[in-house]
Amino acid sequence: MDHSNRTDQSALIKKKYPNTSLLLAVCAAGIGGTFQYGYNISVINAPTKYVQNFINQTWLERYEMDISEQMLTLLWSIIVSVFTLGGLIGASIGGTLAIKFGRKGALLLNNTFALLAALLMGLSYPAGLYELLIVGRFLTGINAGIGVCVQPMYLGEIAPRMFRGTMAMGTSIFITGGIFTGQVIGLNELLGKEEYWPILLSTPCIPAVLQILILPWFPESPRYLLIDKMNDTECRKALRQLHGSGNYHEEREDMERERINALGIKPMKPWELFGDPSLSWQLTTVILLNCAQQLNGINAIYFYADYVFAQAGIPANKIPYATVGTGACECLTALTCGILIESLGRRVLIIGGYSLMTLWCICLTLTLTFQETSPWVPYLSMIGVFAFILSFGLGPGGVTNILTTELFTQTSRPAAYIIGGSINWLSFFFIGIVFPFIVNSLQQYCFLVFLAICCLVAGYIFIIVPETKNKTFLEIQMEIQSRTLRKHNKSEGGNGPVATLLSTPL
Repeated sequence: MDHSNRTDQSALIKKKYPNTSLLLAVCAAGIGGTFQYGYNISVINAPTKYVQNFINQTWLERYEMDISEQMLTLLWSIIVSVFTLGGLIGASIGGTLAIKFGRKGALLLNNTFALLAALLMGLSYPAGLYELLIVGRFLTGINAGIGVCVQPMYLGEIAPRMFRGTMAMGTSIFITGGIFTGQVIGLNELLGKEEYWPILLSTPCIPAVLQILILPWFPESPRYLLIDKMNDTECRKALRQLHGSGNYHEEREDMERERINALGIKPMKPWELFGDPSLSWQLTTVILLNCAQQLNGINAIYFYADYVFAQAGIPANKIPYATVGTGACECLTALTCGILIESLGRRVLIIGGYSLMTLWCICLTLTLTFQETSPWVPYLSMIGVFAFILSFGLGPGGVTNILTTELFTQTSRPAAYIIGGSINWLSFFFIGIVFPFIVNSLQQYCFLVFLAICCLVAGYIFIIVPETKNKTFLEIQMEIQSRTLRKHNKSEGGNGPVATLLSTPL
C-alpha cells in the first residue's frame, strides 16, 4: 500500500513539474534561436562610435579624403537596418525550412548563417572592408528571422499541454536574455573598448557553436514526426525522452486525433491561409498581435530612456549601466510571465499588459511634458520607463508567440509563423524608419499614438481571442470556428448545418 502511495505521489510530482529533459531541450533550442535575435539587437549599440571611426579611416585610406557626415550616417544606418531586411527574409523561409528539415533540423541548419556572419564581421577590421559588416549584419538578420519563426514552433510542439505556455515562454526569456547579455558584454569592463569591437561583433558564433554541440542530443518535435513524417516509433521515443516514460500517453492520443484530422491535408502555403475562411480570425489575430508587438511604444521607451536617466541626474558615463537595468527588468518580467502563464492564462496576461501600457503612456506623456517643473518629476519618468517595460514583458512580449502556436494546427502552423514573422519584421523596419519623424513632430506626445494602439489591441483580444490555456490545438480550433459560426448563424437568423457538424465529437 505504501509503495502504491509513493508511486502516486511520484506521478503527481512529475505532472506538476516538467521533465528535466524537456527543460534542457528548451535551453538547447533557445541558446541558438531567439537568444541570437535579442543579442544582435543590443550588441550593435556599444561599438557605434568605434565602427564609425573605422568606416571614416577606411574611406580616408581608399579615397584620400574624409567621409562626409551624410555618407557616414547612411552607411551606419545601412549596417544597423540591414538586420531587419535579413530578418524578413529569414522569417519568410523559416516555415518552409521547418517543414522540409524538421523543427530541430531547421534550427541546426540556421547556425550556418550565424557562423558565417561572425567570421565576416570579425574579418572586417583586419581586411579593411566595412562592406563585410553590412553582409554580416544581413546574415545575422536571416539567422534571427529563422530562429524567431522556428524556435517557438518547436517549443510549442514538444511541450505537454499543461506546460505548453510555460515552455513556450522560453522564446521570450531567451530574447530578453539575449538583449541583457548584449548590453553587459558591451560594457567597457568587458568588450566595450575600441580595440575589442571586431571581437564583440564576432561573439554570435558562441551561441551557434553551443547549439550545434547540445541540440543534437534532443529529439525532433514529436508532432512533426507523427503528423508530417508518419513515424510513430520515433514519435513515441521522442515523447518518452521529453515527457518521461509514464507521462506521454495522453499527449500521444491528442496527437493521434490531430493526425487523423489532418489526413490527406498537405502543409499549407502562406497564401492558402489568406484564402481559407475558417482561419480568417486566427490569421487576423496573428497579424494584429505581431504588428502591435513592434508598434506599441516599447521602441519609444528605449529611445527616451537615456534622456530620462540624464534628467534624473545619472552621469553620462553611468547611463549604460542604467540601460543594462532596463534589460534586466525585461528579463525578469519574462521569467515572471513564464511562472504565471499557466495559472492566470494567456488572456489575462496580454490584456492586462496592454491595459497597463495604456496607463503608463498617459503617465509618461504627463511627466515628460512637465519634466522641468520640479526636481522630482524626472524620477516619476524613470518609474514610468521601468513600469512600461515590466508591463510589456508581462504581456505582449511573452504571450504573442505562444498564441501563434496555439491558434493553428500542424498543417497551418508553419505558414502562420511565416506570415506573423514577416509582419513582425516589416513592422520593426517601419517603426525604425517612421519613428524618428514621429518623435520630431510629436515629441513626448508620441505616446498618445501608442496609447491608442495599446487600447485597441486590448479591446480586440478581450472580444475576439478565446482562452487557450490547457486546451488541445484541435479544441482551440473548434472553439474559434464555433464562435464564428454562431455569429454567422445569428446574422442568417438560424442554425446552419455546419454548426451541428462541429458540435459532434471527433
